[in-house]
Amino acid sequence: MAEKPPIVLTIAGFDPSSGAGATADIKTIAAHACYGVACLTALTVQSTSGVRRVHPVEPALITETLEELAKDVEIDAVHIGMLGSAKVAAAVADFLSSKPSRNRKARLPNIVLDPVLKSSSGADLLDPAGVRVLIERLIPLADVITPNVDEAAAITGLKVTDLDEMKAAAARLHELGAIAVVITGGHLEKAIDLLSFTTRRGIEQEIFKAERQRSNATHGTGCAFATAMACHLALDRGIAEAALLAKIYVTAAITNGYPLGKGTGPVHHLYRMSQPRRAAGPGSESQE
Repeated sequence: MAEKPPIVLTIAGFDPSSGAGATADIKTIAAHACYGVACLTALTVQSTSGVRRVHPVEPALITETLEELAKDVEIDAVHIGMLGSAKVAAAVADFLSSKPSRNRKARLPNIVLDPVLKSSSGADLLDPAGVRVLIERLIPLADVITPNVDEAAAITGLKVTDLDEMKAAAARLHELGAIAVVITGGHLEKAIDLLSFTTRRGIEQEIFKAERQRSNATHGTGCAFATAMACHLALDRGIAEAALLAKIYVTAAITNGYPLGKGTGPVHHLYRMSQPRRAAGPGSESQE
């Protein structure tokens, strides 16, 4: 019998084009040799051309789904993406902060919060009341939060357009209760990501730089990055290594993207499957 892989729970919306949202997260989880389970927070009408409509799921259904999954499998990491409404955000926060029971531990490990506020096409994906729930209740519950520069600016009220401003925003996010922060700067002219995390010695920071990818296959980069981080944490990697490997994964997924649809195409979450296998060595059937 095969060894059980780490189980990663994604709490996210449904994107019919599968470039982002829960279905894209499941692909990312599979690409990292983990097993994905999912709780949908919202249905959307969207394509590569943009989001047309958002319909949040009933909070009671979300609570029931999360409780059922938690009592059935041992979850090794959690990714939180689009929430859609304040009621949904509150239901997720209630679940993650609930008291111990016979069915599950008090707190699920390795919670990665991607504070999705707007789609790349400009549609609102979380109402103002939901943003307050995210700030007041979910940020303190998360092990890592992964805002892009626009999300960091919206949450902190600060301008975030360069590295110094990213550091100031990270400091503010720590004040709001964040244990570790990765502010992704893929929207900047120079693709800089800032990791800021608390240690016994105080706040430590690392900077990850890369060439900006000139590609139209960028739909779902934030989802892929945050979910990849959750997978690496589930695989017992440290926070800095998880951030670096997630960045490498997303860069490769963009580079290997392909034209799809009439708008912004998705990253290629499963690009490794299309890469040629190396020849089998002596005495072995195959090598990855």
